Amino acid sequence: MNKERISKVLNNGNGMDALLLSDPYAINYLLGKMISPGERFLGLLLQKEKEPILFLNSLFPFEKMEGLTVVNYSDSDDLVEVLRPYFNPEWIMGVDKILPARFLLPIIKNNLVKNCVVGSIAVDKARAVKDEKEKELMRKASKINDEAMAIFKTLVKDGISEKEVATQIPDIYKKLGADNFSFDMIVAFGKNAADPHHMPDDTVVKEGDAVLFDVGCIYKGYCSDMTRTFFYKKGPDEAQKNIYDLVRRANEEAEKIIRPGVRLCDIDKTARDIITEGGYGPYFTHRLGHFIGTEVHEYGDVSSSFKDLTQEGNTFSIEPGIYYPEILGCRIEDLVLVTPDGVEVLNNYPKDIEVIGL
Repeated sequence: MNKERISKVLNNGNGMDALLLSDPYAINYLLGKMISPGERFLGLLLQKEKEPILFLNSLFPFEKMEGLTVVNYSDSDDLVEVLRPYFNPEWIMGVDKILPARFLLPIIKNNLVKNCVVGSIAVDKARAVKDEKEKELMRKASKINDEAMAIFKTLVKDGISEKEVATQIPDIYKKLGADNFSFDMIVAFGKNAADPHHMPDDTVVKEGDAVLFDVGCIYKGYCSDMTRTFFYKKGPDEAQKNIYDLVRRANEEAEKIIRPGVRLCDIDKTARDIITEGGYGPYFTHRLGHFIGTEVHEYGDVSSSFKDLTQEGNTFSIEPGIYYPEILGCRIEDLVLVTPDGVEVLNNYPKDIEVIGL
């Protein structure tokens, strides 16, 4: 159990008498143990100056943890009556944004608390600022991703399909020391690269195709995420080169302005303005980035509508793209870490135009 993190979460929970967390990732962040309850109720109840209480179905083994009360229940128990002795009808209680209605509604209906509010922001904000151990794990996960990208590009050969390339990726990650892949990887050839979330299919690579890899792995519970766009056997024509250069410049210029205290929306604007001024604004169709840690997508956006300020310890993606099916689909993505006086780009795989398959 990480008492420092619990304290940080409680200090973020202004106006709440208690906080009930049900997200396994949030509970793992605080307790250091991942519990996957399936359809059963899982809850971690936090109050200032009180011992945390974990509500857990007795089906799931849990070793005793100092400073934590564990309340077990069975499938035949009435969950409301299990919770009632530990709740207070005068509380304003923060609840997790993912708490299912089948659990939340009986809590409200049976007046276990006075009122429920969404309280996830308290733990979301804590998770957004990585400590030194987390930073090292993020660095390592990204280093593996760099090494993997150098291998992935060699898989693309005449006659091979996107699916055939994608099926080889998990084993490569494991050989490099990763525990798993962090999301369903994107391998896209030709016009498919202009679909930002294309899933690998039976498309076979052709000379002159763009080859886009958007891939990530998990290392000791922490995720990486990176995108590079290559060209197969033939370099880009002038229009394709112009698009690639715009995307690369948008990526690099956005990274240059990152430091503590910068509005996340202004980082997005820096990249978006470059692409818009280059004439491709309508073809950059998504936010510039997302926060990342134990999950690929955590609370926090690098987008035009997210005006929070960056803090030391934030980790997020910078991934501008232009998706123009008739010319080129291109995305270049790095993960970055906000440092005390600037930024550390966690990915070091080159961004130069690269022709593969020669």
